[in-house]
Amino acid sequence: MHQCRAAIQEYPVQEYLLFNSRKLARIALLAALLVVAVLPVSAAADTPACAATPADQTQVVEAMRTMYAAATTDDLAKFHTVAAPDFYAFDGGKRYDGDALMNAVKQAHATGNVYVWTVTDPHVEATYNLAWITYTNRGSIEDKSGTKQFTWLESAVLQQQSGTWRIRFFHSTRVP
Repeated sequence: MHQCRAAIQEYPVQEYLLFNSRKLARIALLAALLVVAVLPVSAAADTPACAATPADQTQVVEAMRTMYAAATTDDLAKFHTVAAPDFYAFDGGKRYDGDALMNAVKQAHATGNVYVWTVTDPHVEATYNLAWITYTNRGSIEDKSGTKQFTWLESAVLQQQSGTWRIRFFHSTRVP
């Protein structure tokens, strides 16, 4: 036990107890219990409650490829197999809700444009029923002047609904 003596003005010298072994032991025990109680919670916060499987990641990539296959052939029914009811997209500086993006592609096809899109270098993150994907789309646009190669940086957010990954949001930015 360590004691400190001090004289305060004209008052008699008093003894102050700085360390009491019982009190110190109780504080150490409480601190240890707190660390043991909090540590599993903070570690669990870094671990997804329900991490996606490799099959989920493959299905997310395939959902994007299905979207492009549907757009290539103007197949709205096929698009609806992978698009969520509240689907929207940002593409070419515009917002497209629902079927508007597919209708814009269909109009471009009507003028003679031919599009080729590919999902390359996909990176998928997913937890529980929500996934996001980023990838590079390397493709081309053929019009009356010829075929031009293009690259787009794209991303999407998907939600698993009744066991199927559906695209809720899609974003595309053309690389200059």
